[in-house]
Amino acid sequence: QYGLMEPLSHRGRSNMSQTGLMKRRKILVVEDEEDQLELLRCQFKQEGFAIATAVNGVDAVRKARSLMPDLILLDVMLPELDGFGVCEVLRQDEATASIPIIMVTGLPGQLTRCAGIESGATEFISKPVDPGFLVTRAKEMIRQRSKEPAAPIPVQSSKS
Repeated sequence: QYGLMEPLSHRGRSNMSQTGLMKRRKILVVEDEEDQLELLRCQFKQEGFAIATAVNGVDAVRKARSLMPDLILLDVMLPELDGFGVCEVLRQDEATASIPIIMVTGLPGQLTRCAGIESGATEFISKPVDPGFLVTRAKEMIRQRSKEPAAPIPVQSSKS
């Protein structure tokens, strides 16, 4: 049952449904620890997000390409393909290159953080992390992405 897009819950009204800012926003949560995955899934669903999940890196790449989520929440330590590899693959694909990725890990050290940023993560957060904080960061990143102006159209020079 994990991995299927879940419809937005219309039970109760969250802040998001009242404002409409995040209506129908899709988050792909990639986490191999079932308890953590369920906690994040519930937290984001409660805030009005449509949620897809993946429990390994290969599945994460496949779902990111097929679902085109508004944001990916990505654990580093994953079976089959780690989070760094997932980031690199998605950044090399034109269709998924601009999706914001919040990479989350329990691995210590500045080198891990640097590796995450170098692999293409938009933001890197160390565990343990409050799920409410992740929701707040996700909302802000999606809001910023929706405000970004379209890329300018290149103008060809008239020089011969």
